[in-house]
Amino acid sequence: MNNSTYQLDDSALTLPISQSARITAQQFANQQPNSEKAEQVRLNTLAVWVVNDYLEMMDIPTNLQASDSWNPIMRLCGNVADLEVPSIGRLECRPIHLHQQICSIPPETWEERVGYLVVQFDESLQEARLLGFIPSVENETVPLAQLQPLEAFIDHLDQLAQSPVSPIVDLSQWFAGIFETGWQTIESLWNVPELIPTYAFRSTDTVELNALNRPESITKRAKLIDLGIQILNQPVMLIVKISPEKDQQTNIHLQLHATGNHIYLPPGVHLTVLDSSGTVFLDAQSRKLDNYIQLQFRGEPREQFSVKVAINDTSITEHFRI
Repeated sequence: MNNSTYQLDDSALTLPISQSARITAQQFANQQPNSEKAEQVRLNTLAVWVVNDYLEMMDIPTNLQASDSWNPIMRLCGNVADLEVPSIGRLECRPIHLHQQICSIPPETWEERVGYLVVQFDESLQEARLLGFIPSVENETVPLAQLQPLEAFIDHLDQLAQSPVSPIVDLSQWFAGIFETGWQTIESLWNVPELIPTYAFRSTDTVELNALNRPESITKRAKLIDLGIQILNQPVMLIVKISPEKDQQTNIHLQLHATGNHIYLPPGVHLTVLDSSGTVFLDAQSRKLDNYIQLQFRGEPREQFSVKVAINDTSITEHFRI
């Protein structure tokens, strides 16, 4: 244990905690219902801020606003200290006190994370120490002796950047007007001449398309899905429409459309919804004269699912969280 502690101390990085960080952490803490929750949020916020500062020093882009730790509802409902790293994923930044030898990892953070950084604080909260990281967890506690050094953490991020995992699209952020890269308005995509579907203004289809332009409570975005030569070099358009329900569930409506000169989808295109375990939940397959296929379902807050678009042996999967 002594040898492990020495190695840990030797590779740790000490960083100052800015006044802005302390002010933000206090503001977030003041929003909590009791002192225990306030202290949890304060330390979580500082841990995320320190890791964010470190990544900025290393010229690694981050997105605080897209992180659950910067979402007031998620702070209130969970013990989260995540930091979004675009094109890579979410890091969990777990705070510990000065003399702790074990770091607690809440089960709610065991998924959707590309790594866990441990940040040590003393009582003054004037500076913090980045002790190290671990790429994944399966238990609620991690002994500090198991942490890998920060050099290994940077290598870990480099490897993830080389083979990025499709990021999780946070649908709850869509209601706030925050959209991930690649998800555009339907109108902006159909203003591109090459993408305007030949059938777009025909009777029955016009009714369906206009249904996507109803009230403000309905939020919608579209993304081009390119399956390459399997679909004659013409991308298809995946449209996702969400609307809140009274019971806190979210209604989700998926459509897959042909674009450009292709009036119909090729026969055999699958639009599939998978649950969080990867099991098929819903599936639609295009027939000979389908210019779009669609699926509709409802989901609970924080529920995860994936949408796969496939033809023959070629597929692209998008991951979502409600």
